[in-house]
Amino acid sequence: MVKTNVMRILEREGVKYAEHEYFGGALSGTEVARTLGEDEELVFKTLVTSSAPGKYFVFVIPVAAELDLKKAARAAGQKSVEMLPQKQLLPVTGYVHGGCSPVGMKKLFPTFFHASAEGKNIFVSGGKVGVQVELSSADLAKLTCGQFADLIR
Repeated sequence: MVKTNVMRILEREGVKYAEHEYFGGALSGTEVARTLGEDEELVFKTLVTSSAPGKYFVFVIPVAAELDLKKAARAAGQKSVEMLPQKQLLPVTGYVHGGCSPVGMKKLFPTFFHASAEGKNIFVSGGKVGVQVELSSADLAKLTCGQFADLIR
């Protein structure tokens, strides 16, 4: 497997991880979990929101869950947040849909992990469609300056 920027960052920071590859293109998160043979509660998707022009927030939640925008806004200390349109994902984060990782975005945006991740090893995108990395949620939160919060419906 070719190393992604996410893997290089994890290695540079001394974070232990395992890489997992899957085939089939940009699958849904639940399909990724099934393909990897992993519990949907341990495979997380990375969602990007905005609250004002130039003000972005990253939310990492289980793949089968839906982000509660009110809870997300509350966690971010904002009146409201809205999902970033897909066409803006690459210019804002440097990632494409299906390959967006909380690690290695163009800028370090405020990042929030659903509380269910705390204390577990979880899977997140490895920064490329078809690649997941498995690592400690504590290491991931430390690397992204992330916080744990109730974020789903």
